[in-house]
Amino acid sequence: MAKKGVAVVAVGGNSLIKDEKHKSVPDQYAAGMESMHHIVDMIEQGWEVVVTHGNGPQVGFILRRSELSVHELHPVPLDYCGADSQGSIGYMFAMALHNEFLKRGMKKEAVAVVTQTIVDRNDKAFTNPSKPIGSFMDEKAAKDHAAKDGWTVVEDAGRGWRRVVASPIPQRIVEAPAIRDLIDNGFVVVGVGGGGIPVIQDEKGNLIGVEAVIDKDFGSSVLASLIKADLFVISTAVEKVAINYNKPDQKWLDKMTVAEAKKYMEEGHFAKGSMLPKIQAILKYLDAGGKQAIITNPENIGRALRGETGTWIVV
Repeated sequence: MAKKGVAVVAVGGNSLIKDEKHKSVPDQYAAGMESMHHIVDMIEQGWEVVVTHGNGPQVGFILRRSELSVHELHPVPLDYCGADSQGSIGYMFAMALHNEFLKRGMKKEAVAVVTQTIVDRNDKAFTNPSKPIGSFMDEKAAKDHAAKDGWTVVEDAGRGWRRVVASPIPQRIVEAPAIRDLIDNGFVVVGVGGGGIPVIQDEKGNLIGVEAVIDKDFGSSVLASLIKADLFVISTAVEKVAINYNKPDQKWLDKMTVAEAKKYMEEGHFAKGSMLPKIQAILKYLDAGGKQAIITNPENIGRALRGETGTWIVV
């Protein structure tokens, strides 16, 4: 089996939850097993893989449990919610990968790494928190939290009040050298869950956790650059990227250059909350010296790598 190089594959946190009726931990494991099956296809083709993942729904569940039990137990700070979810999803993926390797008779091992991501403590996102997290509240509860806990709260589209936190730009992945060493020694690594646990550095270089969330595609992009990955794959809900999405003249794209992607972004083809951050994360990786990237859905990763589907973004 010829070696193809190192790939970072970003799997969405929502991909673990198929629908409203399948949110339990066993349901999430079953969905994760499906995604890992497709990633092992990729490993069989000769790629060394780092799997990164989202954690939005899972952090929401941890926060909700914390809110419901606050009369008996201490609340869980947001950075610890990120760490908890990295541990549980990392465990799911590592076990699913181990079992898939065993089934195929492959001599491979997977390891999950709890990952910290350094952000700039002066990032303007901290003065303008915008990412909603946790449960909906009534106005009184929201304003009580604002007064007692220093939360920033907003009214969310007529559905109630929610806490909002900063979403700063990731600067560096603390564990990137360790992840590269593990990959070089043949391990499949699960890391940078939820973009990484956001930490800042003080004047002496000490790390301090902060109440924030990081875009997992941006965190994955920074890791891909730091470990000099040959390929960056973003696994999402669609097989390909489209321009004029959901319009009569919708067009699926097989390939995009960096220049074309920038032009489509300027023309407003990519939605803010969904495709836009994925394209921005890929452009960041390519601008930092990356070679190529693919966007496709999990079940088509193998086919996309053979050039049969997916959208390739190249320099």
